[in-house]
Amino acid sequence: MPKSALTGSRIREHRLMRGLKQADLARQIGISASYLNLIEHNRRRIGGKTLLALSEVLGIDPSTLSQGAERAVVTQLQDAAASDVDTLVELDQIDDLVARFPGWAAKITAQHRRLRALEQTVGGLNDRLTHDPVLSEKMHEVLSTVSAIRSTASILVATPDLGTEWQARFYSNIDTESRRLADSSASMAAHLDVLSRKDTGRATPLEAVFAAFDARGHHLVELEEGGDPHALATQLPEIDSAEARALALQYFRTYSADALAMPLDAFEAAAHELNFDPAALAGRFSVPLEAALRRLASLPRGATIPDIGLVSCDAAGALLVRKSPSGLALPWFGAGCPLWPLYAALNAPGVPIRRLIEGEDGARFTAMALAHPSGPLRFDRPPVYHAIMLLVAQDDQQDDPAIPVGSSCRICARSDCDARREPTVLTQA
Repeated sequence: MPKSALTGSRIREHRLMRGLKQADLARQIGISASYLNLIEHNRRRIGGKTLLALSEVLGIDPSTLSQGAERAVVTQLQDAAASDVDTLVELDQIDDLVARFPGWAAKITAQHRRLRALEQTVGGLNDRLTHDPVLSEKMHEVLSTVSAIRSTASILVATPDLGTEWQARFYSNIDTESRRLADSSASMAAHLDVLSRKDTGRATPLEAVFAAFDARGHHLVELEEGGDPHALATQLPEIDSAEARALALQYFRTYSADALAMPLDAFEAAAHELNFDPAALAGRFSVPLEAALRRLASLPRGATIPDIGLVSCDAAGALLVRKSPSGLALPWFGAGCPLWPLYAALNAPGVPIRRLIEGEDGARFTAMALAHPSGPLRFDRPPVYHAIMLLVAQDDQQDDPAIPVGSSCRICARSDCDARREPTVLTQA
């Protein structure tokens, strides 16, 4: 399996360029040489204070060490390998491909994204052909008109001795229905033409909304500055349909409410003071815990802010919000790993759950999950719950036991997993 981001390799490279011994560098930043060795071999995730200390000693910007582009390319190459089960690829050499041939790696991932976009477009069009009410109505008009014309023509053929008056009526009916058929066919063709031009790669409104979030790092500057959620929903290029705009408006209103209750500067300062503890932050700002979890995930990326991911699901387990942290890819479709605390939270609504989890490449995260009502509670109907899970990257040295998790069963190579629901396409570890 690919390792986590190549931050460790870059640290080793800059250390050797400066002629520093591993033990000397470890001593200067206050960690053990064995732990630094694990970092340099990409076997331990790094961030926060340790990353800042290393960058200071090495005399380089923290972003130079922690840039996330390579992790994204590795994840996309893994996704590309999983999508083609008939071709065997050297999964254990993906890191080397990215490091030695970044141009080719970028080319492969770009082609894979294009193929996936086309597949999603075809899937979306197929779904439209099946469920589109406009198309169903037009098809019904065409079929009913064809049936009417056929019935009228059959009467004319089967009854040659019809009087002149009746023949004129039937011919008039055929003419009227033929014109109706032409209009319905043209209308249906125009509707299909509109659908065929939507080559966005986003098959559903939800994908369009989170394409907009992903493009901005889940930090919406316009709403941080008090912008209008409705205006933003109509301005972003990723949100290209009425359905997507309606859905985006819901998420943007929630974002605006969170930003208003927890202003960015005050919240970021409090997050550092309280060590990014969502429960403490919820108490500080008098907001529900799920709001503090969302707000932490909306912080802008920075050297002093840990790598934070967020995922949420509905009561059926289908993923809604997806913000992937480095080292743990989140699937685009269906459900995620059954071992995620996200799903455990659904079994205990209202009870906060905190677990240490470990991805397949050794990246560790503190996962904090909560199931909460998705709307107001009412006496006349059962509550509907959503679950939310914050993922905060860890770079501590303790060998605390962690729950081994994956992305989804399809691209998880862990062997002997009791939660597996389908075979993997990868080599079992």
